[in-house]
Amino acid sequence: MDYSKLFINGEWVASNGGHTFEVINPATEQPCAQVIMGTEQDVNQAVSAANNAFKTWSKLSSDERAHWLEKLVDRLKAYRDDMALCISQSMGIPLHLSAEIQVDDPIEILQSYVARTALMDEIKRVGNAHIYKQPIGVCALISPWNYPLNQLMGKLGPALASGCTVVVKPAEQTSLQDYYVAKACEDIGLPKGVFNLVPGTGEEVGNVLSKHKDIQLISFTGSTRAGIQVATNAAPTVKKVIQELGGKSPLIIDEGCDVEAAVNYGIEDVMINTGQTCTAYSRWLVHKNNIDEVTKLAKQKAESLIIGSHDKAFIGPVVNAPQRTRILGYIRKGIEEGATIITGGTEHPEGLETGYYVKPTIFKNVNNHMTIAQEEIFGPVICIIEYETQAQAIQIANDTPYGLAAAVYAKDEQTGLKIARQIDAGMVYINGASYNIEAPFGGMKQSGNGREFGDEGLNEYVELKAIHLNPKIY
Repeated sequence: MDYSKLFINGEWVASNGGHTFEVINPATEQPCAQVIMGTEQDVNQAVSAANNAFKTWSKLSSDERAHWLEKLVDRLKAYRDDMALCISQSMGIPLHLSAEIQVDDPIEILQSYVARTALMDEIKRVGNAHIYKQPIGVCALISPWNYPLNQLMGKLGPALASGCTVVVKPAEQTSLQDYYVAKACEDIGLPKGVFNLVPGTGEEVGNVLSKHKDIQLISFTGSTRAGIQVATNAAPTVKKVIQELGGKSPLIIDEGCDVEAAVNYGIEDVMINTGQTCTAYSRWLVHKNNIDEVTKLAKQKAESLIIGSHDKAFIGPVVNAPQRTRILGYIRKGIEEGATIITGGTEHPEGLETGYYVKPTIFKNVNNHMTIAQEEIFGPVICIIEYETQAQAIQIANDTPYGLAAAVYAKDEQTGLKIARQIDAGMVYINGASYNIEAPFGGMKQSGNGREFGDEGLNEYVELKAIHLNPKIY
């Protein structure tokens, strides 16, 4: 794949600037690609193309848009292995996990919006008013590096299904798979300007997109700090902003639950993407009667995980050197603040001196006021916090600026529901419940606003119009 061009108005075009970004493979610490960076002029051209395309794309019937989405899904399946390799090489997840987690799920998300194009045809009648739906317009989609294709499909699916057109800006480190999405759009002959790809830095491309007067919606996934900047940039043009930001998600392991199942669930959830998951249950709130058992099992489970980039590995490297330095800094901070490491630490995993690897690390004797319990580490680090009553567990769970996700292991579903209803989080999973792409995804508080996936995800890209009728008087 050639990463030296941008995809604008259905064509591969040169950037108006000459800067490139060197993508480093975090397992080898060696370059694996050079990606061209876009400029303000490139963004303007892409927005113009999307604006022109919107005039016709938004007028297509829902069946026609469904047809295009189905074709795109089929074409992306043909690039499955290529995209899996791109994501593995650029962000570090072992290749044998990349296809299923980083590619198959995202394609399924896109597939889920094929039938949802018909939602745009619904007309709600309230008294003498008919309420119609219309697409909001040109949308900027800014994706993160940790689940790059997943987050793109969660934005692209509802945008195209509703009749919007898009300008896409991936994270610099993980742009490669988006080139295959653009290639798939080209392959199927998607109308020009509906999908535009402009890689670039947040300082240049991201800022221009969030300020642009001809963009009606910006969907951003990333850090809370960057999300605040996006919202600030967007305010003068009163564009809609959807944000999926940081998290510090709790896992409550309550008295009487299946402790072994809870530990297995929690370890796998945090470690599956080397802790680089916004919803990761990095705070374990454990009933005092379960502390000893949880600590023992967590240590055993974490130490059984294989680290590396080969087909036996469960934990790969973190995305880059600065990320590794950041995570190790938090581990040191935890030690300074008095927490106790039961496994892991700051040393390189044995035999892995090359690569941005971090040992799975678990702290006990943590209280919720410690830095490691309050700030998002975004690495393979778990904090175990003891509690005595359910009320105390709920108070600790909610004592954070974030409200993205949470999980509860309880003695039964009814107890789990009772606890879950009191947690301030956009998503709560009970007793090992699985992730569901049909349900709304998003958070509360400083974890963002708006929702992705499901019907609610499509509704974010919709404007409502109430037409009031004057009934005949006989």
